[in-house]
Amino acid sequence: MPSISKKGRQMPASPIRKLVPYAEAAKKRGTKVIHLNIGQPDIKTPEIALDAVRNHTIEVLAYSMTEGSETYRKKIAAYYAKNSIAVSADDIIVTTGGSEALSFVMGTIMDAEDEIIIPEPFYANYNGFATALGVKVVPIASSIESNFALPPIAEFEELITPKTKAILICNPGNPTGYLYSKEEIQQLAELVKKHNLFLVADEVYREFAYDGREHYSILREPGLEDRAIMVDSVSKRYSMCGARIGCLVSKNQEVIQTALKFAQARLSPPTFAQIASEAALDTPQSYFDAVSKEYVERRDLLVAELQKIEGVKVAVPQGAFYCVVELPVSNSDDFAQWLLEKFEMDGETVMVAPAAGFYATPGLGKNQIRIAYVLHKDQLIKAVHILAAALKEYNVQ
Repeated sequence: MPSISKKGRQMPASPIRKLVPYAEAAKKRGTKVIHLNIGQPDIKTPEIALDAVRNHTIEVLAYSMTEGSETYRKKIAAYYAKNSIAVSADDIIVTTGGSEALSFVMGTIMDAEDEIIIPEPFYANYNGFATALGVKVVPIASSIESNFALPPIAEFEELITPKTKAILICNPGNPTGYLYSKEEIQQLAELVKKHNLFLVADEVYREFAYDGREHYSILREPGLEDRAIMVDSVSKRYSMCGARIGCLVSKNQEVIQTALKFAQARLSPPTFAQIASEAALDTPQSYFDAVSKEYVERRDLLVAELQKIEGVKVAVPQGAFYCVVELPVSNSDDFAQWLLEKFEMDGETVMVAPAAGFYATPGLGKNQIRIAYVLHKDQLIKAVHILAAALKEYNVQ
């Protein structure tokens, strides 16, 4: 039999999805699985977006422009202007989700064996994009003790080599929920200018900033026009994960024109999804106010319940809808699988995402999990009670 590629063998499995077979087996046994493992919001998609598709009179479902429809890109630019981000439609490429945008970014600014520094833990698919493109991820560890704040700049400088091309952050963070401050962004801005690097920010959770904090985009920082590349998506903002619409934004036209060549290879982003996403931009602020209020209530409830469990440590999220939880176990991968295979309480169990898959440094995160608080509050309470009972039983085996 012909062999698969070395690159294919090196592609990491998703820590979020690798336990799915065990969850499906549990369901077939009649066990209800409460999903804390995946960031699929239960918030309703704005009706204005769904109606735009329902009521459309398209007779030929044609290709759109490779960079996305001009009307949509102009409307995106207007949305950014409301967020103090000054860009034009020409600075935007519409992509098939934020994932494709990140892949285009890496392909645009990096060659095989080039290096990108990323604070860990980080969104697990960053590893996948890098592996697919032959790029080396250089992790820099943040700590649950500091709530996963930006590591000291001196530690970044120690990692910079002639192969380093960029620093990548997720703001607010997945899986940590940490929101980088304006001062932290400015520190990174000075660093990339000093060492002639790109600064890439995944800002898909921009709307979800809590406790009076303000999201500060890298595109708002003066002097970064040629270095700042932002990735965005409609998935979480409007609870439209299935639309698969994102974008790549930069005022560096060489970056945009190069990324456009990658985009041409996939022809165009999906037309109906762009129609829905364009309409979603008219969603009233009251929608976001209500959603943020709901997520804050869920966060506060979840953190309070988790802190009642002996031996558990939890980082308090400042944005997004995830938190990293340290458990009194030695291997959260084994514990997460055990939960699905061997534990239930009143016919129910929980599915979590082991956090080791969100780190690139071997051994880190082994006793941590990521929880996505995208469920109703009653479900979150039940899930934490199940988790508490499971830990007691697991630790006396």
